[in-house]
Amino acid sequence: MPQANNKNTGHWALTLSNNVQEIPQLNAFIDEVCESHDLDPMTSMEMNLALEEAVVNVMTYAYPEGTKGYVDISVQSDNGSLVFVISDSGKPFDPTTREEVDTSLPAEQREIGGLGIFLVRKMMDDIKYEYKDGHNILTLRKKLNQ
Repeated sequence: MPQANNKNTGHWALTLSNNVQEIPQLNAFIDEVCESHDLDPMTSMEMNLALEEAVVNVMTYAYPEGTKGYVDISVQSDNGSLVFVISDSGKPFDPTTREEVDTSLPAEQREIGGLGIFLVRKMMDDIKYEYKDGHNILTLRKKLNQ
């Protein structure tokens, strides 16, 4: 697992293949980032869930079935926030254009999909997407209350 964690600079990086079996490595990575910032368990859980949802979507949908691909996750401390950047070279997909899921409807009346993006929107403070140089780049910002 290529990983560079540097607590001195406040920058961490992780690269995973598009295999959901690698999600425990993502969880351990996010836990390490959260612990280094002394975040409370609820905030750590929310960040883990949001990042897991976003990364699993990349692993599952970005690359054609049977194609090996990668997802890069980097984290930077920035003015009282943690900024997560998720990048992949799969097919372009902008999750920020998805309509909000109507959570007031019973589950059986809702369209399939979109709940993960809904959770990311609720748990993170800012979400931005761009497609640049053949890469999807999803930036998630979480303000820290310290």
